[in-house]
Amino acid sequence: MRYLETKKARIEIIPMIDIMLFLLVFFAMLTLRMIPTSGHLTKLPTSSTAVSIPAPKLLVEIQQDGTLLVEGQQLTPAQLTDKLRAQDNSKTAVTIAGNQTASLQQVMAAIDAIKKGGVTELGLATRNGDSK
Repeated sequence: MRYLETKKARIEIIPMIDIMLFLLVFFAMLTLRMIPTSGHLTKLPTSSTAVSIPAPKLLVEIQQDGTLLVEGQQLTPAQLTDKLRAQDNSKTAVTIAGNQTASLQQVMAAIDAIKKGGVTELGLATRNGDSK
């Protein structure tokens, strides 16, 4: 009479655990990907391997409010691009010195303006991390 006996239903838990683990990994990866694109302000880094370099031919300073200070003049990124296009850029070395409160977007705007001006030698000024 074993043929007519009904089997007790079972809920398999292993596939459910696999699905929950997959969802956990998916949401963790999604969250980690969203953090860099959220537009948080970042401080320019210090470097323990910073070395002294010769004075740049052109120093671009990023002020706290995001304006660019070049040779004592406040310029917009478009004005900086025009200024660089007007001179010979084959040997122009530009160094960007930013305030610690400058956002990464402000630094990238300065880099874009400098590259549009035709400059190929670009550096970022840091202070030595050991000498606070």
